[in-house]
Amino acid sequence: MIVLEAITKGACPLFFVVLIAARAGAADRPVGLSVNAEGVLCKDSRPYRGIGVNYLDCFSRTLRKPGDTSYEQGFAVLRELGIPFARFMACGYWPDDMKLYFQDEEAYFRLMDGVVKSAEKHEVGLIASLFWFSSTVPDLMKESRDQWGNPASKTHEFMRRYTQEVVTRYKDSPAIWGWELGNEYSLEGDLPNAAEHRPPVVGILGTPATRTARDDLSHEMLRMAYVEFARAVRQHDAHRMITSGNAFPRPTAWHQWRENNWKQDSPEQYAQMLLGDNPEPMDVISVHGYGQVDIAPTLQIAQAAKRPLFVGEFGVSGTDERAREQFGAMLGWVERQAVPLAALWVYDYAGQNGQWNVTASNERSYQLKAVAEANRRLRGAGGR
Repeated sequence: MIVLEAITKGACPLFFVVLIAARAGAADRPVGLSVNAEGVLCKDSRPYRGIGVNYLDCFSRTLRKPGDTSYEQGFAVLRELGIPFARFMACGYWPDDMKLYFQDEEAYFRLMDGVVKSAEKHEVGLIASLFWFSSTVPDLMKESRDQWGNPASKTHEFMRRYTQEVVTRYKDSPAIWGWELGNEYSLEGDLPNAAEHRPPVVGILGTPATRTARDDLSHEMLRMAYVEFARAVRQHDAHRMITSGNAFPRPTAWHQWRENNWKQDSPEQYAQMLLGDNPEPMDVISVHGYGQVDIAPTLQIAQAAKRPLFVGEFGVSGTDERAREQFGAMLGWVERQAVPLAALWVYDYAGQNGQWNVTASNERSYQLKAVAEANRRLRGAGGR
């Protein structure tokens, strides 16, 4: 206030005018990843391309065992390899995993602080997925999953509260690159056999004792959740990218939605579902790709809508020559098709040892090295 008063009186040295202007400019500059008016993904106001990893449990491991700070070494390895970012679960998976949040909220966030500060230290970006498993919040609130479609529900009330707490706590951190609702919610929309795919019942982990038809999800319910989450984020962070966390639409998604059957969708119907399941104010389109996927049509739809494409998961589980070839092909289409953002599944995750887990020293380390080399090529081409 003293400096501002001096400026108005004409008595402030030029140094202070420049300092205040610089700080104002920094405050207005987008932090993390953002999408410009032309639909281009940007970092530090410049077009950006990068390939990161899914570091699924870097927070949840320390939430379960507060003395476990192994994420520190994990981020150090990513920095050493030049892998720029990690998508992670910024919550507990089961209702029981969220006990500390309700018992001692500040202690809960101190654990998350450790992850964010470690990422800052090692200059690794984070894409935080706030509500990974679609049933966790309704279970916590003693509601069924259909309440994702009710903005007046306790499920939405908790979603808004937790979103506000996480976003306001970390929105000034350079480590935070983007915000995500959860993981692949859209795959559960309007399943003709939904009764066979309801969330598991695991009472000792905090789930209800039974599931009913009210736990079945429709695309209308999900789209309400996507929109309300994005609005909640935008109340506190005007710039960072927001993603649904969705996979590719099922090839029958439109027919599931409109006719409750498994008939194959047309290309036009596919486009309708892709855009509908990544609604504004979400500003990127999220897909997850495994196996032989032709990414070009999806990329064209995203570009026409002026929405960057985020391949939030890709990878292979094997270690033989065929798996190496498949992985090389996937990584190749991410590079050749100029996908703005992609993330390998999955880094340093003991829960999938022998299947998908990739570390710098195990039998799938070649995937991590290939991602590192791809990022060097992208940086050489002006991708960062």
